[in-house]
Amino acid sequence: MKINLAVNVRHEIDGRQTPLSIIWEDGRTFEVDRILDVRRAASLKAGGVGIRYTCRIRNKQIYLYDEEGCWFMEG
Repeated sequence: MKINLAVNVRHEIDGRQTPLSIIWEDGRTFEVDRILDVRRAASLKAGGVGIRYTCRIRNKQIYLYDEEGCWFMEG
């Protein structure tokens, strides 16, 4: 299941994107503490292919996906 998210992203001059925080539908914001890995990958649980960011948020590791500008995580 895909959980669609609003994401605050920093856009670099060279085209790279860095997610800074995620925003839930209820307005809660969670800062990305650290990005551990970035690669093109498929979401086997939710379906879809995009850039997968392995992130640490509040000491929990999550996969955050950018699928052509639409951000989601696996639910």
